[in-house]
Amino acid sequence: MVLPPKDHPRYKSLLAREKLVDASDIVAKQGLIAHGRGEAFDYLLGEQTCLPALSAIKAACTAILSAKNPVISVNGNVVALAAREIARLAEVSGAKVEVNLFHRTPERVTGLTKMMKGVGVDALGENADDLIPGLSSERAKCCSDGIGAADVVLVPLEDGDRCEALVKMGKKVITIDLNPLSRTAETAHITIVDELTRCLPLLSDFIKEKNGIDSFDNKECLRDVLNYISDRLKS
Repeated sequence: MVLPPKDHPRYKSLLAREKLVDASDIVAKQGLIAHGRGEAFDYLLGEQTCLPALSAIKAACTAILSAKNPVISVNGNVVALAAREIARLAEVSGAKVEVNLFHRTPERVTGLTKMMKGVGVDALGENADDLIPGLSSERAKCCSDGIGAADVVLVPLEDGDRCEALVKMGKKVITIDLNPLSRTAETAHITIVDELTRCLPLLSDFIKEKNGIDSFDNKECLRDVLNYISDRLKS
């Protein structure tokens, strides 16, 4: 990995790009495109966690603490960018971690589970023995003791079709998506419009402190995010 200079004004962003490139053997090339799209929305947010996102993080905290079987679903981008943050979240929440991929190959699943093992997490995913109804892609494959049995699923950097399918299964879906206009953002029960590595530590802290909120309206939160972006652009 080529580390950018720490005094660069966009050090964190450049570091994220290097992490993705460094894991290019297990990160789908399509994921690199998705990351760039997310960066564009982060510019509009001022590359900071806005107040509506904080409300969503607190609502996610409550949902995860209330869950009987919480599961964190991870793809290549999530593991490459935030394996340690996911490990801490799994530790403080007691949630299982499952690798679930759109561009699924045995090699990618094995590589990603090994990366999670390297940060102390025994991730599910290699022995997918269940299916998510309504999906024809490889993302339908899941584990019966993971996503299959989950009542609450955190799906960072998600595909809209699987988000919709999980909701139809009766699962409570939390997503992390920098695009407040995406189908995923509009379909999930709780959408955190924030950068992955910025919001995961906050979510872990709130869970550890039991600092959640009970009242939350996702559509209202998304409107607040769009108003926040509009106000920034006007000013």
